[in-house]
Amino acid sequence: MSDDPFSLIGIYGGTFDPVHFGHLRVAEELVEILQLDEVRFLPAGRPRLRNEPVASQHHRKVMLHEAIRDNRRFFLDDRELRRSEESYSVESLRELRDEFIGEKVAFCFIIGVDAFLKLPDWHLWRELFELSHLVIVNRPGHISVMNQACLPPKLRDACLDRWTDDVNALRRVSSGFVFTAVTTLLDISSTTIRTYIAAGKSARYLLPDNVLNYIGTHHVYTRKNENR
Repeated sequence: MSDDPFSLIGIYGGTFDPVHFGHLRVAEELVEILQLDEVRFLPAGRPRLRNEPVASQHHRKVMLHEAIRDNRRFFLDDRELRRSEESYSVESLRELRDEFIGEKVAFCFIIGVDAFLKLPDWHLWRELFELSHLVIVNRPGHISVMNQACLPPKLRDACLDRWTDDVNALRRVSSGFVFTAVTTLLDISSTTIRTYIAAGKSARYLLPDNVLNYIGTHHVYTRKNENR
């Protein structure tokens, strides 16, 4: 095998209901911290462990496209929106592995600390370590995983020999490491944005203007039947 380092591609899943500056800033900083070649935003179709998104798949896809279209390292991957069944991250990573077969690429699966703590509830969660590196991003109001004693026992055991603070380690192998990224914590939530919009309050400066304009034009989050 060649000694050349692996290229790194970030995989950033979520409902993005709607996408906001918290999401975008994390992705931008991870590009710099990890020297990612690209970040693929992977909006969930029908998430198994979360409530059904409020906005339709179409609206969430268009809003995300509007938010990232001017960043040459950001890409929209809509594979989970095209599925009729529930969304499983492990299936998306398997598909990506197949698509990049023969290329020296490592995937960095970006996950918030709140979701990471619930990882043992995920479908075939242990396989994620075989398909990618995990990059944990702290979230405002949530505990840090720096104290590994706070982890659920199954998760703590699964990650025991995987932790690294060496960015270069992620380029030496195709998967298996767990890396905690220190990024700017913007205390913005999609729930808050939806609440403001539904109440007729301003959500300006919480998300890109073109996304906010789209929400206003199409009455997303204000008229129940317009989001379907």
